[in-house]
Amino acid sequence: MSLFGKPKYATNIKNDDSLENKNVKIPVGIFEKCKSCEESFHKDEWKKNIEVCPECGYHKTLPSARRIELLTDEGTFLEVDSGLLSIDILKFEGVTSYTEKLEQNRKKTGLNDAVVCGTAKLNGIEFALGVMDFSFLGASMGSVVGEKITRITELATEKGIPLVIVTASGGARMYEGMFSLMQMAKTSGALERHKEKKLPYIVVMTNPTTAGVTASYASLGSVIVAEPQALIGFAGPRVIKDTTQATLPEGFQTSEFVLKKGLIDRVIPRSELRKELGLLLGYFSTNKVSEPNTTVRKKKA
Repeated sequence: MSLFGKPKYATNIKNDDSLENKNVKIPVGIFEKCKSCEESFHKDEWKKNIEVCPECGYHKTLPSARRIELLTDEGTFLEVDSGLLSIDILKFEGVTSYTEKLEQNRKKTGLNDAVVCGTAKLNGIEFALGVMDFSFLGASMGSVVGEKITRITELATEKGIPLVIVTASGGARMYEGMFSLMQMAKTSGALERHKEKKLPYIVVMTNPTTAGVTASYASLGSVIVAEPQALIGFAGPRVIKDTTQATLPEGFQTSEFVLKKGLIDRVIPRSELRKELGLLLGYFSTNKVSEPNTTVRKKKA
């Protein structure tokens, strides 16, 4: 054999079944690449890890149905106000009409709008829950989103139970103009009445929570927690930088950054969120079964 020759290896391939004649294809969608570290993992591994990257801990957006499953006891979630539908009250005109946009998103997500609300239990404790879904028009806050958040808050107030809202939003829904901005005041008013009853309100901020949602009900919690590296702010970093011409600090508007500045109370990885929420509901819950008073009083002579 020559100095630079390649050794010949025997193969068990028969009938001209060589590798050149094989067209091996990996089905589309089997592997997903992490947007942060760009490592690829099997979709089952993503699902097993609650859509968190096993390599770098990047938290993918979680659909509302999966989020509800994560944060409630099995079979206890009862949805309310599911039939509320947005309408094109301003007759918005564009390349695609608002009515067409709504219909496209309903078909794509199976949802009627960008938030799902209802009552549920976690560790046996009843609470009201609202979960925003970013896959529906970027979870923008329109009239229906504001109305559903207001109604679930009022239901929690009426029943005397804690309220939990999981936020994710690009902000106010531009297709509805001022009607969208009105929801900031409406939701905040309902939350103030909930607060007057001394009932707990827990906010879970997820990526991204921005603009009108951040400036209203997302920032009014008794306790505010967030998932790691979530974008939290009013205007986006690019808008702020272009407007102020300032160099923004490292990690600006991430959940870790706003934690240091005091806007939120804690950053909780998704794998720990169910346990931590259960503890918070246990600490704040007022509908626990009290132990009977066994003290025997002596009768006066």
